[in-house]
Amino acid sequence: MKTIAKIATALLVVGVGAAIYISVNEQIEIRNTEHVRGISGSEKIPFFRDAETVDLLARKPYQIDAAVEKAGSREIATYDLNTYDFAFPAGVPAAAKIQSEHNIRKAIDVYHSPMVIASWKPVAEVLMMNGVVEQRDGVHYVVDMKKLLKLIVEKTRWNELTGSEKYPANKSILVTTTDVRKSNSAAMYLSLASYVLNDERTLHEREQADVILEDLSSIFLRQGFTESSSAVPFQSYLTMGPGKSPMVMIYEAQFIEELFKENSAITDDMVLLYPQPTIYSKHVLIPLSPEGEALGNALANDEDIQKVAVRYGMRPKNIALFNEYIAQSTFSAPSTLYNVIDPPSFEILEYMITRIEQDYQ
Repeated sequence: MKTIAKIATALLVVGVGAAIYISVNEQIEIRNTEHVRGISGSEKIPFFRDAETVDLLARKPYQIDAAVEKAGSREIATYDLNTYDFAFPAGVPAAAKIQSEHNIRKAIDVYHSPMVIASWKPVAEVLMMNGVVEQRDGVHYVVDMKKLLKLIVEKTRWNELTGSEKYPANKSILVTTTDVRKSNSAAMYLSLASYVLNDERTLHEREQADVILEDLSSIFLRQGFTESSSAVPFQSYLTMGPGKSPMVMIYEAQFIEELFKENSAITDDMVLLYPQPTIYSKHVLIPLSPEGEALGNALANDEDIQKVAVRYGMRPKNIALFNEYIAQSTFSAPSTLYNVIDPPSFEILEYMITRIEQDYQ
C-alpha cells in the first residue's frame, strides 16, 4: 500500500508540475504575442475577424493579435497613421499615395479581386444579341466595355435594343456603382471608364481627363443617389431583382463569398459579366512598423491563411487555391484574366473625382 501511495504521490507531483509548466508557458506565449494595430478597407474586416484567421495568426511563428479598424480606402490615404502598424487599402492608387505621404518604400501585394458586373441571364442575353456580351467557353460572360460605355454615354434605353422583350425596361442603360466621391469600387469603375474613353490609354495628364470628363461625370450623376459602401448596392442586387439592379459594379470577391454561404442568396438567374478590358482591385498592405511587415508577410505567404482569404472570395498569389475552391461549385470564374489595365495615378484619379464632385453641387 505504501508503494502505491508513493507512486500516486509522484504522479500527482508530476501532474501538478506539468500543469504549472503548461500554464507558465501559455502565459509566456501570451506575453510574447504582438498586438498589431492597423486600418483596412471594410471589405476585409470579416476576413480579419474570422475565428480561423485569428487562430492562425496567434500561433507560432507569428503570434500576432491584429486589431483592425475600418475606413474607406480613399480615406485611409488622408489619415494620420503614426499610431498604426499597417495600412491595408483596396486599390493601388490609395496604396501609392500612402507610400508617398509617409515616405515608405515597402509594399506587400497580398490579395486581389477583379472588378465585375453583377447581372442577370435575361439582361446578358439582350446584350449578347446586341454584340456587347459574349459567352466564353460556355462558362462565363465577357462584356465589351467599349461597346457598353458607348450605349451608356449615348443615353441608350433598354427598350431600344434588339431583343429587349427579354428585359422590357424603359430606362437608361447604366452600371450601378457606389459613390465615386467615397468608395474605391466606384473609383475602379472610373479608372476603367476613363481608360476606355481615352482611346484605351491610361490617363497621365489632367488635360486628357478634361476631354472626357463630361461623359465620365454623366455615368455617375445619372445614377441618382449612390451609397458609400460597396455592400449596399450588392445587397440590393441580391434582394430587389433585375428591375432595380440590372447591372451592378462589384468586387468578384463579394459574389463568391455570398455564393458559398450556407443560405446563399445567389440564384441560377444571377451571372457575372467580366469586363474587357478589365481592372483589378489590389489589396496592398503598407507596413508602418516591423510588426506590420510581419503581418503582411504572413497574409501573403501562409497557405493556410490564404485558404481562409479564398473563402472570402479573394485571389491570393497561389491562384491554384482559388481554382480548387471554385471547383467545388457549378459557378465558373476565369482563372486568368487578360487585357488588365493599370489605374491612373492617385493624383489624376483625385482630380477626376474632384471635378465630378463639383458637378454634383
